[in-house]
Amino acid sequence: MDIPGVLTAWPFWRRLAFRFSFIYLTLQVTPWTWLDSIPGIPTVTHYYYSFDGWAVNTANTYIFHVREHLVPLNGSGDTSYGWAQLWLYLSIAAIGCVIWSVLDPKRDNYARLDYVLRTFVRYYIALVAFAYGVIKLFALQMPFPNQSQLATPLGDLLPMRLSWLFIGYSVPYQFFSGLMESVAGLLLLNRRTVTLGLLVATGVFVNVVMINLCYDVPVKIFSIHLLVFCLFLLAYESRRLIAFFALNQQPSASTAYSMTFTSKWARVSRLAAKTLFIVLAVIMPFYNSWETYKSASNRTDIPPIRAGMYDVKIYAVNKDTISAINTGANRWKDVVFENNGGGSVNTTDTLFAQRYGRGYFGYRPDTSNHQVVFWKRSPSFDSTYLFTMLYDLPDSNTIRLWTSIRTDSVYVELVRSPRRFQLAEKQFHWLSEYNR
Repeated sequence: MDIPGVLTAWPFWRRLAFRFSFIYLTLQVTPWTWLDSIPGIPTVTHYYYSFDGWAVNTANTYIFHVREHLVPLNGSGDTSYGWAQLWLYLSIAAIGCVIWSVLDPKRDNYARLDYVLRTFVRYYIALVAFAYGVIKLFALQMPFPNQSQLATPLGDLLPMRLSWLFIGYSVPYQFFSGLMESVAGLLLLNRRTVTLGLLVATGVFVNVVMINLCYDVPVKIFSIHLLVFCLFLLAYESRRLIAFFALNQQPSASTAYSMTFTSKWARVSRLAAKTLFIVLAVIMPFYNSWETYKSASNRTDIPPIRAGMYDVKIYAVNKDTISAINTGANRWKDVVFENNGGGSVNTTDTLFAQRYGRGYFGYRPDTSNHQVVFWKRSPSFDSTYLFTMLYDLPDSNTIRLWTSIRTDSVYVELVRSPRRFQLAEKQFHWLSEYNR
């Protein structure tokens, strides 16, 4: 394997920076986990994840003290565990850099190892770009606002949810975002187009970072790392970029990714590895997203419940009808049944998973016994059984429900709401006579 620059001596600062970067970026990129989607591989990488978890918790207990008890990574990547892991990786990189410098002070450069690091980093950026780009192509990351979200007052939404709905509202905009991420990933796969791919990826991730910072989206650590990775690789071509963009000069050809494989075995191995990467990072995510998209597109009402919003006409507890103006009795004001088996109720009752001023639930009708089973659905998608309600459908727009909640008998009569949401109409006008 012939790599340009192998005979060039690096200055001390560059060797020092490389040692730190190599350790830190390797810990963040973790290339040994890229094959987790292959059956059997997680059995092996499980040991790494277990060791990593032990190391993070131990370091936090004795050194970092981010929180007394770390919250694991979940839908949020900025949990106390995520911050403790960041400090641990930085510490390991700093200590490892010192030890490496002491043990290997006379080496002129790390050209070969540097090429390997840059290759893994650029493929990692491509991997993530495809992962997020493909699901956006099918509008799966930010779904169009459902009935429960449309019925939520704007002021009750948190900034992240507002940004999610903003992007999810427009399928073309989300498709465009995913297309740019996917294009960046494709460009990064070819050595001749890496620079253009990095420029596109940098633009994409700058926007992502700003959204995460400005709308408090809890993926700040991860998105900032992606941007840093792009800038790290662009730094290798800083002279060319400055010459072209700032000095209006003809840049020299890039040699950052020039490599010649001298043996047939090396060429075959490279082709096999790249093919496997494309299958795992591009083809499989596209296929899985397509299947999910088809499944979501074919969703229909769950008989006999018609999806939609219902006003609560009667709400009675122990045969005592509670007025709609009584806001202190956990009264239901309206109920939304979604066609995906979820829904929400406008109530302050903490029996439900409260989010943005509404109580969320999952439901499953049992037509043989004329019952609807309700369970609690939390933001982390854990579910707990709530209660079972008997139902009666006197007509297509009315649902009567009754059960026992907290030892009280509850009767609810729902009437399909005529309310319409203008936002759901996806309005677009080339010609607008006034500011809408």
